[in-house]
Amino acid sequence: MLGYMGPDGTFTQQAAIEWSGGREELREFPTIASAIKAVDTGEIERCIVPIENSLNGSVTLTLDTLAFDADVYITDEHILRIAQNLMIKKGADISGIKTIISHPQALGQCSRMLERDFAGVELKAAESTAKAAKIAAESDGSVAAITSEVTASLYGLEIARAACNDDTNNFTRFAVIEKHRSLEVSGHDKTSIVFSTEHAPGCLYRALGVFAAENINMLKIESRPVKSEAGKYVFFIDIEGNTDDARVYFALENVRENSMFYKFLGSYRRREI
Repeated sequence: MLGYMGPDGTFTQQAAIEWSGGREELREFPTIASAIKAVDTGEIERCIVPIENSLNGSVTLTLDTLAFDADVYITDEHILRIAQNLMIKKGADISGIKTIISHPQALGQCSRMLERDFAGVELKAAESTAKAAKIAAESDGSVAAITSEVTASLYGLEIARAACNDDTNNFTRFAVIEKHRSLEVSGHDKTSIVFSTEHAPGCLYRALGVFAAENINMLKIESRPVKSEAGKYVFFIDIEGNTDDARVYFALENVRENSMFYKFLGSYRRREI
C-alpha cells in the first residue's frame, strides 16, 4: 500500500499514480507527516511525499519529519512537472475575487502573477492545493484557488488562468519512503544524509572535506534549525553514488565520526528531469 497526502486532486496523488503505475493500492493521509509516520509504525508499506520544488526549494515539513520524527528511509524518487491554475467557482467573476488560497509552495510559484494582477487580494495558505480547491468550491465565489487542472472536475471549478505559474520549468521532486533501506544499486544513484557538528570554526569544513578528497560530487546542502535548540542547525546533504561504493561508504563514516548527530536517509536511484 502506498500512502500520499490528500485530498483527491493533489499533485502528490498524481505523483503516486504515476510512480506506482497502478500496481499498488493507494491510501490518502491528511498531511505529509501523517503519511511518513504511518510508514514508520508499519501501518502502510511506503508513502510518497514532496521533498523539493525547482522554483521554491525544499519542502521543510518533509525534511523535518525525516530528520526528527521518524525512523525511515528514502528508497526512490519521482519527478513531476507542475502546472498551476487559478480556479474560481463556476459562474463566478474573476473581478470579484477577494481571497486567493493555496499551498504556500503554489503561492510562491505564482508570486509574479499574484503581485501583478492581484495586488490587493488577500492570500491565504492551505494544507494542500486540493484542500484550497475544496474551499473555493464551497465559497460564495469570492475565493479563488491555485491548484491542479484535475481539481476543476473534482470540485466543480473553472479555470480562470491556466498555467499561471511564473516559470514553465516547474518540477517537484517526490521521495518514496519505506521502513527499510533500499539495497538496489543502479549505477546512477544518490545518497542522502542529515547531520550536525559542533558549533565551532572548521567543524563543518572537516566533516565535508572528505567528499572533495574522495572526488565525490555533492549535489545539495541545506541547513535546517534544530527544533529543541535555538541557534543550532542540522545539514541535509545529497551526494552522487551509493553506499555500496567503498569510497562513498568510508566518506560517510568520516562524516559520522565528525558529527554530533548523524542520520543516514538512504541510497536510491537518481531520477533526471
